[in-house]
Amino acid sequence: MTTDTLRVLVVDDEPGMRKGTERTLRHMTAEFPDLQLRVSFAVTLAASGEDGLAAMAAGPPDILLLDYKLPGLTGLEVQEELANRGVEVLTIMVSAYGSLQTVITATKRGAFDFLVKPFTPDELRVAVHKAARHLLVHRQAIRLAEERRQIRFEFIRVLGHELKAPLAAVEGYLRLLQKRSLGPELPPYDQVVERSLIRLDGMRKLIMDLLDLTRIESGNKQRALTEVDLCRVAATAVETATPEAEPRRITFSCDAPASLMMTADRGELEIILNNLLSNAVKYNRAGGQVRLTLRDRGPQAEITVADTGIGMAPEDVQRLFGEFVRIKNEKTVAILGSGLGLSIVKKLVALYHGDVTVESTPDVGTTFTVVLQRQNTAVPGTAA
Repeated sequence: MTTDTLRVLVVDDEPGMRKGTERTLRHMTAEFPDLQLRVSFAVTLAASGEDGLAAMAAGPPDILLLDYKLPGLTGLEVQEELANRGVEVLTIMVSAYGSLQTVITATKRGAFDFLVKPFTPDELRVAVHKAARHLLVHRQAIRLAEERRQIRFEFIRVLGHELKAPLAAVEGYLRLLQKRSLGPELPPYDQVVERSLIRLDGMRKLIMDLLDLTRIESGNKQRALTEVDLCRVAATAVETATPEAEPRRITFSCDAPASLMMTADRGELEIILNNLLSNAVKYNRAGGQVRLTLRDRGPQAEITVADTGIGMAPEDVQRLFGEFVRIKNEKTVAILGSGLGLSIVKKLVALYHGDVTVESTPDVGTTFTVVLQRQNTAVPGTAA
């Protein structure tokens, strides 16, 4: 839980009220477990509306305790002056003249709450606690909105970067065809067409991964939870990965029980296994191995995918599950991918109240371990 200090300005012409308010708030702390915040209060005192405005010249307080009846400028006139200056302050109006009309007028001019004299220390604490919560929630909402804006900007920037290279490559290949740069015969162009298709497949996978990611995060992914044999899904995933593995002489081995039933969406399990096995092939060495292990852990099912590939440094492992993260070095420069697969895996695993971990050693290999709850129901916020 982080700590913060809110500045409180007390504007009241009664010395006893000023001192009593300061004494109560000076030792007060407010905890907001849902916001992970603990707040204390720094109190400044002013004896008139003019003094209060002067104190705010250097910067408005977080909370203003403003007496309604003041010599010179009244509390309502102070409110009006703050509005004219464009200064927004969370205001608690304080007065012995607690008529309905006073409350209505103060509220219309922006007062958040109202305290009627004489009030007890507990009443003061409750009012300030409520005002602090309102202020902190409002600030957090603003901060989250800004974070979403930044994330959206970063997402579009990275997406544009990821699509720019394959689009430029396909365009270059098409220019070769258009200008007949390799001569009038067709065979020399076969490799150009093949490379274009590879690039297009990469862009298609990026688009499909983006759709999967947004469906999961938005809660709009349609889920069909049924009894599924994880062993059968794994066997199909190995078959899917085999064509990519065979040209590089990468072999698969599987250690699994005859059957491992769980309540799951078969498509989600396929996405998890396909991503793990595809990565185990892509980042493996020629002639390497991929070992798939399934284990019955009672209420949980455990999936382990181990390869004999290029491995990763510890600092790369730490950022592996981020969106658009691809480990780029001299060993991976020629490996294509969307950088979204493992992020999708992590989000899907969370739907099964599970966990995914990774262990890796450079030039030795990488092992992913996924643990899933076998009994599942639709998660609130997701379509089922």
